[in-house]
Amino acid sequence: MARSKTIITIRKLPASALVVSLVIFASDAAAQTAAVYPAKVVRIVVPSSPGGGTDILARVLAQKMSESLGQQFIVENRPGAGQVIGIEAVARSAPDGYTLLMAASAIVINEVLYAKPPYDTLRDFAPVTLGASLPNILVVHPTLPPKSVRELIALAKTRPGELNYSSAGSGTSPHLSMELFRLTAGITLTHVPYKGTGPATLDLVAGQVQLSMPNVLTALPQIKGGKLRALGVTSAKRATGLPEIPAIAETLPGYEAIQWYGLLAPAGTPREVVAKLQTEIARILVLPEVKARLAADGADAVGNRPDEFAAYIRTEIAKWSKVVKTGGIKLE
Repeated sequence: MARSKTIITIRKLPASALVVSLVIFASDAAAQTAAVYPAKVVRIVVPSSPGGGTDILARVLAQKMSESLGQQFIVENRPGAGQVIGIEAVARSAPDGYTLLMAASAIVINEVLYAKPPYDTLRDFAPVTLGASLPNILVVHPTLPPKSVRELIALAKTRPGELNYSSAGSGTSPHLSMELFRLTAGITLTHVPYKGTGPATLDLVAGQVQLSMPNVLTALPQIKGGKLRALGVTSAKRATGLPEIPAIAETLPGYEAIQWYGLLAPAGTPREVVAKLQTEIARILVLPEVKARLAADGADAVGNRPDEFAAYIRTEIAKWSKVVKTGGIKLE
């Protein structure tokens, strides 16, 4: 019996040593992978058309990373189906760090709007970093009396459902931002969806609707031209480039509804590769020329850690799920 026990003990030792060896080997392999990464061209998929904020940030980062990391980073636009086509393509890509996704806040909005979305943001992706954030602006036609968020809320309560607001379409950021505002303020507004930002803004300027929440880039020229009046930005604090415009949260504490752009990799991408990408992007985002380029579009650079970005995505999913459910919002 003693002999049998001794044999078992002896046989266990090599197995334990093997496990330790495998762990060390895997750790060394991961470190080596990160050290040589990137060893070939890296694709950054943008799930929207060229020219938008997501595309602009992707191209800025691609240029800078190509210069500093010694391999070419290229941007590939794959628009369609409310950005779902490009998002799903990256989710199904090899988790090796050579196919990345520059996503906008639409990635979580789509997830809560579609009954059966073809992806799960946190299950199918490894968050790298939140690159930049961009507030929307609550604007009204100049003929509308309110000159502050508080006055607008008071007016809406005396005229429930009579004030119309435009958006670029059901489920878009301006739409959901206004719905969150409506629910937080406890008021009733009538939504008028348009097929795009252009026509939604044109009818607002023409006075066909009374208010809207377009992004900074869209609204600023109209505000400066006196064609629209700005009441508040949707970020938690006043925007860096627009310190004179109060945050809606100054009147409605806790209100925040921003558009954001962030980099993600397919789930399973080596953590060391994700960390290397995040470190490099964070370095790039604080460069004066990059901050100036983003500021020109009303955006602020972020560059947070992967775990912070993941936590932020969870918060966004929870927030917009509640808005969609409470507001009874459906894609039209």
